[in-house]
Amino acid sequence: MTTAEQLLNAKALDETRASKFASRKRVNIIALTLSMAAMAFGVFWLIWILWETLRLGIGGLTFATLTEMTPPPNEAGGIANAIFGSLAMVLLATFVGTPIGIMAGIYLAEYNVKGWLSNIVRFVNDILLSAPSIVIGLFVYAVVVAYFRSFSGLAGAMALALIVIPVVIRTTENMLQLIPAGLREAAYALGTPKWKVILSITLRAARAGVVTGVLLAVARIAGETAPLLFTALSNQFWTSDMSQPMASLPVTIFKFAMSPYENWQQLAWAGVFLITVAVLALNILARVLTRNKL
Repeated sequence: MTTAEQLLNAKALDETRASKFASRKRVNIIALTLSMAAMAFGVFWLIWILWETLRLGIGGLTFATLTEMTPPPNEAGGIANAIFGSLAMVLLATFVGTPIGIMAGIYLAEYNVKGWLSNIVRFVNDILLSAPSIVIGLFVYAVVVAYFRSFSGLAGAMALALIVIPVVIRTTENMLQLIPAGLREAAYALGTPKWKVILSITLRAARAGVVTGVLLAVARIAGETAPLLFTALSNQFWTSDMSQPMASLPVTIFKFAMSPYENWQQLAWAGVFLITVAVLALNILARVLTRNKL
């Protein structure tokens, strides 16, 4: 091959490379433009929702809102009983669901990684993660409420716990799988029992991620309405008896927002603001706990 032919081939190769580069650049610009447009579309609606929540929620937030019970139509009152009911059911659900989720996640990540039982548990857990919350509410209604013939805060907490458990299981398993195997092997080489390796090394190393999973689960159940409609129902009065129907913020917001009464609508927006602030605080706390730790 002569020098002229080599130059021609090199020139053709350069042109082909330049053409491919220009084509990839055009595709990259199109993809980047579509991504930015999608992001701007989502951020626009998010900012609008947050602005309306702040504008209408702060306007309905007074001292009476936090200290008085839900009022009759066109009378002064607050949502103190709904706030207490939500806190009681969310805390009880977290207290019940968190240990179950953590222990199940430890079993899947440490004891039975590829066994038939672990595969079944993961499959069922995936179903629970993707199942609509109203299905869980109907299940608890059929098993608990219909059996005892009474709505109750305990039934509501049970429904919320069934939402907490799969989230904590998935988070715990994933966080434990991220721990290097060398840590376990070093501990085993020193004669450390398996249970102590899990408790003192792997679980401690993954604690930030596990706590984050718990916080995210709490943030999810804090705004659940459908399960509580079928289990705890609601209560216009203050009650600390978990065996009786109990008010909650999401259900109260649902009822008051659908009403034609202005005072109820203001209380509904105040409840929306409180839930939004609580969920935002939990997410910020989760970010702080996981920063530079995973």
